[in-house]
Amino acid sequence: MAMLTATAEETQVRIPDAEVRPRQRSKRSLGDAGIAAVESGASGAVEGGHDKSKRRRTKNNQVASKEEPKTIMENISEGEMPVKSSTGRKRKARVKEPEEVVGSVDEAGQLIQGSPVKRRKRKKIVLAGEGDEVIGTINEAGEPSIGSPVNVKRKRKVKEEPVYIIPDVEKKTTTFKGRLGYACLNTVLRNKKPAAESVFCSRTCRIDSIKKNGMDWVKDLGRKNVQDLLVLIQWNEDNNIKFMRLSSEMFPFASHPKYGYTLEYCADVLAEAGALANKYGHRLTVHPGQFTQLGSNKPTVIDSAIRELEYHCQMLDLMGIGPDGVMIVHGGGVYEDKEATISRIKHTISKRLPTNVRARLVLENDEMCYNAEDLLGICEELDVPLVFDYHHDQLKPSSMPPSKIIARANAIFAKRGIKPKQHLSEPRPGAVTLMERRAHADRCEALPPDLPDDMDLMIEAKDKEQAVLHLYRMYDLQPVKHALNLYEESLRPPAENQTKETKGRKSNKAAKGTQSPAKKKGKAKAATSISDEETSELDDWPGEGESETEGQSASDLDAQLASTEEPKFVEEEQVLVARAETSKLSPRATRARGNRRTPLD
Repeated sequence: MAMLTATAEETQVRIPDAEVRPRQRSKRSLGDAGIAAVESGASGAVEGGHDKSKRRRTKNNQVASKEEPKTIMENISEGEMPVKSSTGRKRKARVKEPEEVVGSVDEAGQLIQGSPVKRRKRKKIVLAGEGDEVIGTINEAGEPSIGSPVNVKRKRKVKEEPVYIIPDVEKKTTTFKGRLGYACLNTVLRNKKPAAESVFCSRTCRIDSIKKNGMDWVKDLGRKNVQDLLVLIQWNEDNNIKFMRLSSEMFPFASHPKYGYTLEYCADVLAEAGALANKYGHRLTVHPGQFTQLGSNKPTVIDSAIRELEYHCQMLDLMGIGPDGVMIVHGGGVYEDKEATISRIKHTISKRLPTNVRARLVLENDEMCYNAEDLLGICEELDVPLVFDYHHDQLKPSSMPPSKIIARANAIFAKRGIKPKQHLSEPRPGAVTLMERRAHADRCEALPPDLPDDMDLMIEAKDKEQAVLHLYRMYDLQPVKHALNLYEESLRPPAENQTKETKGRKSNKAAKGTQSPAKKKGKAKAATSISDEETSELDDWPGEGESETEGQSASDLDAQLASTEEPKFVEEEQVLVARAETSKLSPRATRARGNRRTPLD
């Protein structure tokens, strides 16, 4: 006997039609008349019995007997085989997947009666394309040899950069000769494809990740952030941008009371980044988040604020940044007594801040609690420079015009030997209420009329560096680098339909007695972490130091800040009993939750 092995293009074989026995019907399905006919051996029609399918089977068998039986190779070459249906009728069906057939055949190619047939499903053959890595034996045509295991590793296709159509801008004139800057993130570098080539400086994590991966892992995130800062500084230089705010998340949890750490381990890379910025004459500043409260009525909050400022100061010191590398903070909340809070702010600055931290500290007016006039007295008394924010002044104006406030603020900068700086942003189109007007627009369409000629202006806009390049083109401040392919290297078009809504994070303080529909249905999803960064970095985020949490009123902010203190951790088992009584958890469900460390409610 000969053994037959089919190729990948060939299909499996089944036993010929003559060998397929019709399915035997049960007596219950035949009925009384059918049973009597079967027992008596009668053929033909049986009145009242189920003989219709029997006649059809007989007819098919008669037709099949007149045809010449096909050989095994003919069945294989045609890719067809007889298949027995649920009614016992034979039908032809095409094999969907190629299979390898091994059986015993005679010299005529017919399957030997009683010979076992094995069918082994073969893997689909994938032809290698250009750039693919092929492991296995292939012939000269690039096709895999029969019987040879082949593994083709497909390379992911990289999407080509689209051709951007950049619209013209309205040309305007100005006498301003200073530097324009942006905050924390470069949208061109951040959105590079594939994602492994993305460049950003705000890799962060959660405390659970620190517990799982250890401190060396979180420190490595900080080192990668600084390494990407080198690329970002070089991009700014290539595009004539010499002013930037560093991300406050450069080193995750560096100021944490338990998981905090010194930055000495990364001193070499920080020094390299600072040297590159100093070489090009770039100005780097920082803006710690809104929870840096120097006038809090809780000592633990003030302690946390001082640690946060010390962390930012150490980062700037290790980079070798001069006195122009300032740290901007807001006045914060009023805690139901504005005068008492101002006294605490003065005490913290004058008595508690280290000398190197105080040397870099500057204050900024906000749109909720402290306007520029409120802070000007503190700044003049303590020789702390004041950064004037035009957008905040529009929402919470002072009794004095901006020109007078800027003149007095710049006098403090000059006394300290620091180059003056200001902040510029605009409300989103269509914004009416105070909460809506707080959100920053994608770009700024004009420079302020009171802007001094020689100072640094931070553009706080959603489009980051694109907002700076937009003003460059509008006022001809700097040449904009572009390639032959329609500015593909640096410019991106603005959003077609900019609405008053923003993608920034809203207040997580829900109204009492309310619950989101998603939570009611049990479909609320857990929040993601930057590498998820992908959605939160392009928006205002307190860690980035650009704006406060949107959607909060002054009373909400005060209440939230008043309750901000170091969490007290307990073993969850200690509070599970009380929680089980209120939530009616079973003992098994209670034990299944584990022994996690959870902040007290």
